[in-house]
Amino acid sequence: MERIAVIGCGTMGHSIALCAAWAGYDVMMYGISDEELERAFDSIENKLHVLRANDLLTSDDLLTIRNRVKTVTSIEKAVKNATFVIEAVPERLDLKQQIFKLLDSLCDPAVILASNTSAISPTDIAAETKYPERTVITHFWHPAHLIPLVEVVRGAKTSEDTVERSMVLMNELNKKPIEVKKEAPGFVGNRLQFALLREAQHILEEGIASKEDIDAAVLYSIGRRLPVTGPLLSADMGGLDVFTEISNYLYKDLSTVKQSASSMDELVEAGKLGSKTGEGYYEWSHDFTEEMNTARENELIRYVKQDRGL
Repeated sequence: MERIAVIGCGTMGHSIALCAAWAGYDVMMYGISDEELERAFDSIENKLHVLRANDLLTSDDLLTIRNRVKTVTSIEKAVKNATFVIEAVPERLDLKQQIFKLLDSLCDPAVILASNTSAISPTDIAAETKYPERTVITHFWHPAHLIPLVEVVRGAKTSEDTVERSMVLMNELNKKPIEVKKEAPGFVGNRLQFALLREAQHILEEGIASKEDIDAAVLYSIGRRLPVTGPLLSADMGGLDVFTEISNYLYKDLSTVKQSASSMDELVEAGKLGSKTGEGYYEWSHDFTEEMNTARENELIRYVKQDRGL
């Protein structure tokens, strides 16, 4: 088994640590302070109790998983015995380069250095390391302990062994890894997600439908179908001749804007950033926020149970 260290204990870091511990791995989780680590452990504790309440864990499992996560405020101590390091710090290239340069000096060349970045180039992250062949992206999706997808992204110098070990580990963590064979901004998942968001913004700004009906169109059509068939499989099932005809007359009318929509820009400029500020496209009262977070978590847990045959 790989010996895992997680560098960072924020929203993604603590959830990745929980994911690894749930899969049976001992984890060293680094945070910049005891206070930050305490908050992370409280979040892990809360998530464990939700899993227990949904019969995904027993009480004994909860205690065992909790005890698998160890915390330190020293990167040197975190990676001392690690064979696989997952970085989960804020999305700043300079910060990631600084951390990877340090990790490169601390870890044996056989240790894999993975970043959880959702957008930054693995080649750029590894630019200041001596052993760029062991740098890779393992992009977990939020919340990492419930979403199966992990995008394994190779850089220009990433070795085949690094990719293979990463894919093996992600499978052992009960994830559904995909190999991104070529660097591209946004990798795969975010390219697809933001293509849909761009068209949704366009439909709203053109006055074709309300925000509620745009969201409903996804929830009650492709949102129901996509858990079973992705876009290419759906095209096969619908008939490629039909999809070709639709593509030929529809693509020319779809949005091709190169920047975020003016409606979103105006909300951001007004400080209306969504649920975290209480208003965005929607009004986010405390009750509505709790309702949506609970509904999403329950649906994700339903899929976890389905995936595990429970």
